Amino acid sequence: MRDTTTVTGGIPAQSGPRAAESGRGGEEPVADGAPHESGPSGVIAGAGPVAGPGERATVRLRDGAQEEEPRYAPEWLQLREGADAGARAQDLLDPLRIRLANLAGRAGGLVVHDLGCGTGSMGRWLAPRLDGAQHWILHDRDPYLLHFAAVASARTAADGSRVTVETRRGDVARLTPDALTGASLVTASALLDVLTREEIETLAAACTGAGCTALLTLSVAGRVELSPSHPLDAEIAEAFNAHQRRTGMLGPDAVTVACEAFSERGATVRVDPSPWRLGPDESALTEQWLRGWVGAAVEQEPGLSERAERYLEERLAACAAGELQVVVHHSDLLALPGPVGGAS
Repeated sequence: MRDTTTVTGGIPAQSGPRAAESGRGGEEPVADGAPHESGPSGVIAGAGPVAGPGERATVRLRDGAQEEEPRYAPEWLQLREGADAGARAQDLLDPLRIRLANLAGRAGGLVVHDLGCGTGSMGRWLAPRLDGAQHWILHDRDPYLLHFAAVASARTAADGSRVTVETRRGDVARLTPDALTGASLVTASALLDVLTREEIETLAAACTGAGCTALLTLSVAGRVELSPSHPLDAEIAEAFNAHQRRTGMLGPDAVTVACEAFSERGATVRVDPSPWRLGPDESALTEQWLRGWVGAAVEQEPGLSERAERYLEERLAACAAGELQVVVHHSDLLALPGPVGGAS
């Protein structure tokens, strides 16, 4: 079954924000859903480990995937939206604007595909920073998050032009150039690191094959700095990075693989840092991040359990006292494809 929803106005009564990726292929009707509950030990899902032919081209990740619980809870996305917005690499905006302004057929407005949109924070951040009419196509597998993304999306571009939104329920990143026909830009946040090498190469091939620019933000870089330091920091970080690479996902290697994949297909690629810088004002986010970070490390290396429990208690106490500073390193990638089919 396939369905899409186009939204041109409306503001939600509730608030909360961004991104869940992946789900099963195909498009399904967008519907309301119940809010997601926090997981065991107070860890919000997403902050740590959690468990057809003839249709219009859609976006797919893994064919035949089983229906799964959404990867991220809206509570976690709400906590991180401010940090995400503050971290995204502002220096990538000028080259992006220049490329989009020079697109052939720009008079009809921009068409933006947001992969794994969650509750739509990427659109809320980016649409008001771009000129001209825009139509955003929001892809996610979670109908609750898609509903929020639709009603909470930006309505006005930087120059006052209209922004409209369409939602499609389904998987992300199993793209073909045909699925991007007419697209100006592909965006995503916190997506590359949960993909495999094959999936990233498929994404790069689709974007470059369609001549479509890609802005892929907030991919984990595998580096964390905590102040004051602790003897267990490095061991926890190593176990967490190994957890990120489980089941073939690339984790902190994803940006390097994506750079290679886009460059090999003729795109000009630029990568800028986009770190979270978390201090006393972000204590709620830091607490949830710590629980998830340590929880993933222990899931990967159960032998860490006792030491990690004491470590987490100490770190949470420092966080509550306003004494902990954390830098979580991410990377943003902008890929500008070369000419397609001899076009200039």
